[in-house]
This record gives sequence, C-alpha cells and structure tokens, in this order.
Amino acid sequence: MEKTKRGFAGFVKDNWLVVVTGLLIGAAAVVLSWLGNPKNMGFCIACFERDITGALKFHQAGVVQYFRPEIVGIVLGAMIMAMLRGEWRAQGGSSPITRFILGMLVMIGALVFLGCPLRMVIRIGGGDLNAVIGLAGFIVGILIGVIPLKKGFSLNRAYRQNTLEGLVFPFLLAILFTISLVSDLFAKSTGGPGSMRAPWLIAFGIALVVGALCQRSRLCMAGGIRDVVLFKDFHLVLGFVSILVAVLIGNLITGNFKFGFEGQPVAHTDGVFNFLGMVLVGWGSVLLGGCPLRQLVLAGEGNSDSAVTVLGFMAGAAVSHNFGLASSATGIGSGPVLGVLIAGFAVLLVVSLMNTKRRN
Repeated sequence: MEKTKRGFAGFVKDNWLVVVTGLLIGAAAVVLSWLGNPKNMGFCIACFERDITGALKFHQAGVVQYFRPEIVGIVLGAMIMAMLRGEWRAQGGSSPITRFILGMLVMIGALVFLGCPLRMVIRIGGGDLNAVIGLAGFIVGILIGVIPLKKGFSLNRAYRQNTLEGLVFPFLLAILFTISLVSDLFAKSTGGPGSMRAPWLIAFGIALVVGALCQRSRLCMAGGIRDVVLFKDFHLVLGFVSILVAVLIGNLITGNFKFGFEGQPVAHTDGVFNFLGMVLVGWGSVLLGGCPLRQLVLAGEGNSDSAVTVLGFMAGAAVSHNFGLASSATGIGSGPVLGVLIAGFAVLLVVSLMNTKRRN
C-alpha cells in the first residue's frame, strides 16, 4: 500500500504541470471561441499564423486576414518565462534553410487538413470526426518520422549566437503587432474566419500565460506521440489528453459539441486529404523536433532556428493560398493539392535520408 501511494505521488509530481498546461489550453480554446474566435478554432497555431500572413498581405484571401494576438502572446510569454528561469539563450545554425522548407511543408499539410495538431485535438473535443481521421494521419506521419530518428537522424547541433539574434524575432513580432493595433496599415477581414475574433487584450493575456506554461512544461503534440514510440514515455501525451478533456467538457457546457462528419465549423469531409495532410504535418514535425506550438515557444526562448521555421510556416501559408492549395469548408483547394503533397513527401524522404547517420 505504501509503495502504491509513493508511486501515485511520484506520478503526480512528475506530470502535474503538463496536465495543468493542457487543461488551461483546452479551457482557453473554449473561452476564446465563446468570446468571438471561430468555433473549434479557439487556439490554432497554423490558422492564426495564416491569418497574420494575410494581414501582412503575403496572400490575398480576404476571409483569413487578421494579426492574431495569440501568436504574439505565446512567443512573448515563453520568452519572459525562459528569462525568469535563466533558460533563455540565443542559439541557432542548425540547418536553417532545411528547417525553413520543412516549415513550409508542415503548413501546407496543415492547411489541407485545416488545422495544426493543436486544432486537431480541439476539433476532436468538439465532436468533429474528420479530425479523428486527421489524428490517424498525424500518428502515421510520426511513425514514419521516428524511423530515421532511430537510425541517427539529425539536423546538426545549434550554436550559441549573439543575444540580438535571439531577440530579433520576438521583438519584430511585437512591433508588427503594435502597428496592427494603432494603424490600418495591415489587412483585416470583414467576413469569414478572419473576422471572428475575441477581444485582443483578453486573447493576448491568455496567450501570455499559455506561452509561459508551455515553456515550463515543454508541451508538444508531436513530441508526445514520438516519446511514446521511442521511449514508452507518456508524459507529454498527458498534456495532449488534458486538452481534449477540457475542450470536450467546455463544449458540452456551452452547447457547442456536435458529433459527426457533416457541418463542422471550418472543416471539410474529404477523408483522404484530411489523412494525407496530417501525415505531412506529423512527419515534418518529427524531423523539426517539435510541432508548430513548440516551435513558437522555442523561438521565444531565443532559438533562431525555430524562428526561421515559423517564417517557413508563414511562407507555406502564403504559398497555400496563392496557389490554391489551402482547403476550405467546401472541400480541398483548386490547385494541384495531391501533387504538392506527394512532392512534399518526397522532400521529407530526401531530408530524412540525407541527414541520417546509421548507428552501429
């Protein structure tokens, strides 16, 4: 009995922070949707970076243009927490061009599915069965990505850099966000998902807390499943599950739970492309060492490689909307979506092979 108690106490001690972080993110997603953000998209990293890309006029899709405060809050929250804990350090130089390209591909896959791994969980918590198909694809992508990891895959080490190098991205993001608040320089949707937004100050404040907690807990959607496969470690997956539980309960309370495939908010029912899009996201995220949420947090910690990856996400959003690759609620895009996905898989395969050193 005493051993069992010690075991349970140890489990709580080891995992409470990631569980609390997951519950908070799930609750934040529900609250932000209730306050105005699109339903089942209260906290979507890919969607919100896509909206910022549109606000900066890198794509002209008028329904998805808004400088989302949530992205800025996550980065600054992570930066502040890392500085307070003495964990902030400027570093980079780990295959930045490769990371930029991988970031583009991850975003393209996410916009075919219509959401990042975080939104995938949020959609499942809202009853969207299309996201369950996406989850299956995400897991398959991670399983593929784990194969080169086992054989010694690496994008090479990062090096210490000048302090300014680690501060450029967070400060640039903050400056652009301030400009968006005090001027009409950037585009802003008047209809569609981009016009659905919670009050910016509340959204920014919530995101600051989320960024700080994610920095402490190291929460990562792709990392959780990767660790289960590689190490039988379920620590990060508990955060994944906690988000789902919080969103499910919140949607049931607010009456926003809708079970099924049809009529889900900002989602399509093409199972093949939901699956393939998330395979690309899962595989690419493993090679990058973290999902889109994790990349934002690392960028806040001073990692310029992750900042380059985020810029790759934004470039991928521009490519997706400028060339008809992004899906919509009516279905997949009008461009060569399947061809681009296949080309993306080919690029990931080449990157996997070229950066793998076989272990004896």
